[in-house]
Amino acid sequence: MIKKNQVLDRKTEKPIVYDTFFKEDQTKKPIVIFCHGYKGFKDWGSWDLVAKAFMASDLFFVKFNFSHNGGTIEEPIDFPDLEAFAENNYTKELNDLESMLDVLVSENFEFKNEINPHDITVIGHSRGGGIAVLKASEDARITKLISWASVSDFGKRGTMTSDLEQWKKDGVKYVINGRTKQQMPHNYQFYEDYKANEARLSIPSAAKKIEIPYLIVHATDDPSVSFAEAEDLHRFNDKSELSPVQNSNHVFGSSHPWKEEVLPKALKDVVKKSVQFITA
Repeated sequence: MIKKNQVLDRKTEKPIVYDTFFKEDQTKKPIVIFCHGYKGFKDWGSWDLVAKAFMASDLFFVKFNFSHNGGTIEEPIDFPDLEAFAENNYTKELNDLESMLDVLVSENFEFKNEINPHDITVIGHSRGGGIAVLKASEDARITKLISWASVSDFGKRGTMTSDLEQWKKDGVKYVINGRTKQQMPHNYQFYEDYKANEARLSIPSAAKKIEIPYLIVHATDDPSVSFAEAEDLHRFNDKSELSPVQNSNHVFGSSHPWKEEVLPKALKDVVKKSVQFITA
């Protein structure tokens, strides 16, 4: 059973678009929730193939667009809504992940007979990895954590450390999207929200608190987020498992669009390792 582009309506916040992948067999399956990264979306590259691989391993796989990632209900791929993108921040993404957890464990969830609400793994890629770490440290419903090519400290990202005075003066700054060529706006509220919630948004502090099983997967040659950040995460939590990926990149050999019908080798290995970790 593959259900694409379901809509989670929320009373006071933007809706969330999500997909579910699972074998419809009335057995209680572990839940896996996938969080995309910066300038990402649930349908990027080979994420559908990733979802099918988890489904084939008898897992209930959910992937979603963060509410302010720049997509819309009508166009969940790419970034038609740059006004929403400009108003995104880490707190909103944490709230979005909480909303997804809430709907999945709800008594009214459409597929409640297919899931085990007491066995929930969150996987986060890149910036989504940081969000996953933060949420896992504060939400006891999450029972396992996996980060793929995750950042280790939001406060050290270039967005947070460069041109702050100019950013404050202008109210907005732009980052070019190399693929779509769009000028992606970041309103100054992004920085203000981070500073106002700095303790909650500390990945190092959150990682140190995590007591559930934690797998860190990262390419040693990642050109976007250094492998040193994976080593930092492992150092923050010495009970975690660090799994280096050789001869690969930030997206484990994938790209967008992905025209192949099979996963790139590195990503296939990452999925296999992740499934073994979840089902062990």
